[in-house]
Amino acid sequence: MTLYGVGLGPGEADLVTVRGKAVLENADVVYSPGRLSRSVALEHVDESKIGDLDFPMTKDEAKLREAWKEAAAEVAPRATEGDVAFVTLGDPNVYSTFGHLRRTIEAFHPDVETEIVPGVSAMTAFATALGVEIEAGAGLSLREAANGESPTGPDRMILFKVTDAPTTHEGLVEAGYDVIYGRRLFMEQGETIVTDDPEELAERDYYTLAYAEKRDLEIESATAVFTQEAAGDGDEPADVDEATDDPSGETIADGGEAVELERTEACEGGDCGGHGGHEH
Repeated sequence: MTLYGVGLGPGEADLVTVRGKAVLENADVVYSPGRLSRSVALEHVDESKIGDLDFPMTKDEAKLREAWKEAAAEVAPRATEGDVAFVTLGDPNVYSTFGHLRRTIEAFHPDVETEIVPGVSAMTAFATALGVEIEAGAGLSLREAANGESPTGPDRMILFKVTDAPTTHEGLVEAGYDVIYGRRLFMEQGETIVTDDPEELAERDYYTLAYAEKRDLEIESATAVFTQEAAGDGDEPADVDEATDDPSGETIADGGEAVELERTEACEGGDCGGHGGHEH
């Protein structure tokens, strides 16, 4: 008997994974932390299977901890008798409310087995929605930008929870970034907006993210020459068809330079559920 944390994806019902759909259909009870995740779950299960949990809209940590203890006390007995799903938009391990439930279950109900079913996050779906390509080897940082914050530093950033787009935009432009925004990407609830004009997003909306890239950033992939060839812009560069070897003897298929990638861990925390994250 298992408690499943199921990622529903960014909001469109048909972006739930095949595994996620199967878990929902086979679960005895399906719990959700909010109305948006509930509406997506209802596309896959009957309302009679939906369980109710009460989470207060507060920043009071004592009240939040008490709410999670009550939620765990409700969920744990069901998960010892059968299979239970807790759904969240996006991915259960990326800025998701499921982490709170999992930790509370582990602390007070250690006999309950838990399992994660990954989901499509807005932090990955954004590239398709905004028409952005993050080429192999490129660095990409994830930052939170609530209340007008304008994080800077990396060449490329995904900013989520952009609740004050005009203020965030001002700081990013001053720091030398080009920015494009997406609101309610791949969501069935509300209007989807993709724009580079922050004034179109002046109204606050939690489900807004942005892609910021340093202005004049040079991006050159091995296949970029094909565009020049097709346009007749000069001869084919030398060695375009040849792989390049780095000093270690490893072949670099795209003809680029060998680089050492710096790997960073994603941030943990945020009661912002996995639209990646979005869900209170």
